[in-house]
Amino acid sequence: MTDIKRSTELNYKLIMQELDPAILQRASAWLKGNYDDEVKKQIQTLIDQEAYTELTDSFYRDLEFGTGGLRGIMGPGSNRVNKYTIGTATQGLANYLKKTYPNEKIKVAIAHDSRNNSDFFANITAEVFSANGIHVFFFKELRPTPELSFAVRTLGCKSGVMLTASHNPKEYNGYKAYGADGGQFVSPADKQVMDEVAAIKSIDEVNFARVDANIELIGEEMDMLYLDKIAKLSVSPDAIKRQSALKIVYSPIHGTGITLTPKALQRFGFTNVTIVQEQATPDGNFPTVIYPNPEEKEALTLALKKAQEIDADLVLATDPDADRVGIAVKNTDNEFILLNGNQTGSMLINYLLTAWEEKGKLTGKEYIVKTIVTSNLIEEIAKAKNVTFYNTLTGFKYIGELMTQFEGKQTFIGGGEESYGYLIGELVRDKDAIVSSAFIAEMTAYYKDKGSSLFEALIDTYIQYGFYKEKLISITKKGKTGAEEIKAMMEKFRTNPPATLGGSKVITLKDYELRKETDLVAGTTKTIDLPKSDVLQFITEDGSIISARPSGTEPKIKFYCSVNGKLKDKAAYNETDKQLDEKVDVIMKDLGV
Repeated sequence: MTDIKRSTELNYKLIMQELDPAILQRASAWLKGNYDDEVKKQIQTLIDQEAYTELTDSFYRDLEFGTGGLRGIMGPGSNRVNKYTIGTATQGLANYLKKTYPNEKIKVAIAHDSRNNSDFFANITAEVFSANGIHVFFFKELRPTPELSFAVRTLGCKSGVMLTASHNPKEYNGYKAYGADGGQFVSPADKQVMDEVAAIKSIDEVNFARVDANIELIGEEMDMLYLDKIAKLSVSPDAIKRQSALKIVYSPIHGTGITLTPKALQRFGFTNVTIVQEQATPDGNFPTVIYPNPEEKEALTLALKKAQEIDADLVLATDPDADRVGIAVKNTDNEFILLNGNQTGSMLINYLLTAWEEKGKLTGKEYIVKTIVTSNLIEEIAKAKNVTFYNTLTGFKYIGELMTQFEGKQTFIGGGEESYGYLIGELVRDKDAIVSSAFIAEMTAYYKDKGSSLFEALIDTYIQYGFYKEKLISITKKGKTGAEEIKAMMEKFRTNPPATLGGSKVITLKDYELRKETDLVAGTTKTIDLPKSDVLQFITEDGSIISARPSGTEPKIKFYCSVNGKLKDKAAYNETDKQLDEKVDVIMKDLGV
C-alpha cells in the first residue's frame, strides 16, 4: 500500500469519527459529480481544514421553499445558494410548468436585486428556463420585487422568479418563485414545485444550455406602465397639490428602490425629495449598514441624520428588493422616531378607509387583509368603518392568494403584515414598498393638510380605537443544531402552554399546526379554517395575544406580543405607552425569552 493511499484512508477514518457519514457522502458526491473545479476546490478545502461544522451546515439538507421561497447563505453545497442549487430549483420549476401547462407556450419573467451574485444567479435561471423551451422576459437591470410580480401579471406569464434574499445580511441570497397570478406559490402548487425539485437526483438532469432566442430583455417600458398605474391609485391628489413641498428623505439602503421610488413620489406630485446619497448606489456589500433592514434603527442612521439637517416631515427607507419600507416621523417633542410595522400598517389602513369614505367610494364590496401576527388595531378600524377584513397566515403569499380568489368580486383596498410589508391596490400580488412609499407620503400630506402630523394622527387613532402596543423578539439558532433547538422550543410550548402571561390567565390556545383552537376555560375546541402552519398563539383574559413562530426563511424563532389598553387623551400618551411597554416585558419574561 502506498504512503498516499495509507494517508488518505487514515484521514477518512478521522473524518468519520467527527463527521456524520451521510454528510461526507453528500460532499463526496459533489466532488465526484459534474460540478465546476472551483466548487470542488472549496469543498475539498473545508474537508482539509476539518471545518466540519460548516461542512455539515453546507450539506445536511437540500434548500427548501419556505414562506419566502429559496433562501440561504451563498457557497458550495446542497444547503447553500449557488449555481447548482439555483439551477436545480429552476429545472424543477420548469418541469412543473411543462406538466401543468402542456402544449402551451410558457412565458416567465425574471428580475434580480442588488445583492452580490444576484445578476449571476438571474442569468443561470434564464439559461435553464430557455434551455427548456420556455420564453423568458428578463429585466436587463436590477428591479424591485413588486415590479416582477407586476410583470408576471402584465405579460401573461405562467411564472416568475426574483433573485433576492430581501433584507437578510450580505452573505445570503435567494429565489422567490411566483405563479401565474403574480403571487408566490401556495398550496398545492408550492408542494408540487418542491416535489419536482426533489425529484432531480443528479445535476446532470439540469439543462444549462442557454438558448438566446428564448430570452427577451425588458426594462424601461415596464417601469413606465407600472408607474402610470400606481399614480392612478392616488386618493387625495388635492391634498398633495397643497402639500407638494412636503420634505421627504428617502434611502434605498443600497438596493433596488432607487430605480422606482423617487419616480413614484414624483408621479404622485411630491417635489421635495432628498435622497441619502451615501446609500443611493446599489451595492451587495451594504457598506453603510450592519443589516440592510429598515426594521433596524441602525439602517436608518444616515437617513435620520439628513432628516434632522433639513427638518424633514417624513423619512422613508426601503430594503434591497424594495418590498418592505420603514418610516420615521417627528413626535410631539419634534424628535424623529421610527414607527414599527404595526403602527405604519394601522395608519395606512385608517387613512385609506377614511379617504375612501370621504370620497364616497365605499360600496360594501371592499375588504382589507392582515396576517395573524399583525396588530388587531387594524381589525378594530375595519369594524368601525364597516369594511370586511380577513386574517391570513404569515407570509404575503397568503394575502396574494386571497386577492386572486376575490378578484372581480370584491375590491382590495389595502393590507399588510407587521414585518414592514404593505400593499395598496391590486396591481401586484406581493408586498410593495414602491406603492407603499407613495401612499405613506400621501397620508402624511393628507394629515398635514388638516394641520396634523402623522404622529399626532397615530395618537388620535389610539384614542379612538384603543392603544395597541406590539413587540417582536427574534432568537437566532443557526445550522442543524439550531433547527433542532427551535423544534424543541415549539414542542415545549405546544405540550406545556403557559397558564398565565403578564398576570392574566391564558384562556385560548390556537395551534395552527394542528388547525385547532382550544377554549381553555370551557375545554372546547374548534377548527381553524386556515392551512397548517407551525404557529402557536396564546390569548389572555385581558386581550393580550402572544404568538410563537419559527421563521420560514431565516434560522430564527420569533415571538410576537400584542397588548392593548385605553388612551383617554393625548396628555396620557407617554404614561400609557410606558405601562404597555412594561406589560410586554413581563409577558416576555413569563415566556422565558
